[in-house]
Amino acid sequence: MSTLHAPAPAGEAPAVKPATFAQALNTALADALAADPAVVVFGEDVGTLGGVFRITDELTKRFGRTRCFDTPLAESGIAGMAVGMAMNRMRPVIEMQFDAFAYPAFEQVASHIAKMHNRTRGAVRLPIVIRIPYAGGIGGVEHHCDSSEAYYAHTPGLKVFTPATVEDAYLMLREAIDSDDPVVFFEPKKLYWSKAPVDLAELRDRYENGAPERREGRAVVARAGEDATLLAYGPSVPTAVAAAAAAAAEGRSLEVVDLRSIVPFDDETVAASVRKTGRVVVVAEAPGFASVAAEIVARVQERCFHSLAAPVRRVTGFDIPYPAPKLEEHYLPSVDRILDAVDDLQWED
Repeated sequence: MSTLHAPAPAGEAPAVKPATFAQALNTALADALAADPAVVVFGEDVGTLGGVFRITDELTKRFGRTRCFDTPLAESGIAGMAVGMAMNRMRPVIEMQFDAFAYPAFEQVASHIAKMHNRTRGAVRLPIVIRIPYAGGIGGVEHHCDSSEAYYAHTPGLKVFTPATVEDAYLMLREAIDSDDPVVFFEPKKLYWSKAPVDLAELRDRYENGAPERREGRAVVARAGEDATLLAYGPSVPTAVAAAAAAAAEGRSLEVVDLRSIVPFDDETVAASVRKTGRVVVVAEAPGFASVAAEIVARVQERCFHSLAAPVRRVTGFDIPYPAPKLEEHYLPSVDRILDAVDDLQWED
């Protein structure tokens, strides 16, 4: 008998085949389409091609061209069409092919998608998910590696999610699609190929039976620690975890908090970690000025000032347009840059 499909020894659960971040997103879209006929998926190249990153692979074949389809290269038109569909009780999931390609749609997002519920005094909701592959780490050029989350976080009326794990990719996308409010769903491109031993079928059963704790608006401690807290989201979470592991080898215990959701923001979990450790470094790929990282620093210092043993530090991208691929490693937050910031947190001798 081939060992590839041999049964597990008696008393042992069969090993879970690793799933990728991209597979988790694809499965979440497929399960949402199967669960609710009001869900539709569309955007540039999402149909026949299956998306630039193959996140929508096979969805058109499985569900037909009325449920997953290609659009013209017109991001504003894509977003505007989603508004009309959502006003007519559909649940559009639209893809902005790359982060910087979404800017032509921003007028629709800021003026209509974010404001419609308020403008109509609650009479009209727009359950739209705007999927945006974002951030760096893939050797792309400036229009393919933006971190544009601050624009959307600054726009009242939008939820802003960004998962960092395979499990969260599935569960948070399902939650976003089921939300009655518009959600900007940022997908870290460099994590598409990351893997974890996650049973996606089991996640589907858990989600559809209402078992898992909701991820929306809730941060999670990705690694426990005692000496300082690293606050990170999306693509910066694995880097923060790697920095914590490197610090542990040097005898320093760092806690890593994965924020998961930028809007709404989980002040409770963040404050609990900060009050425990007394030292904080915020890690994010976007430029630091007027950023989500800056807002996090302000919230921490407002709520935890008397618990802080040192000023809160930031490790971010630089305040420049995204650089050419050969300079990418110098631009992005790294383990060394994070550890340097930790060293500056006024440790006692």
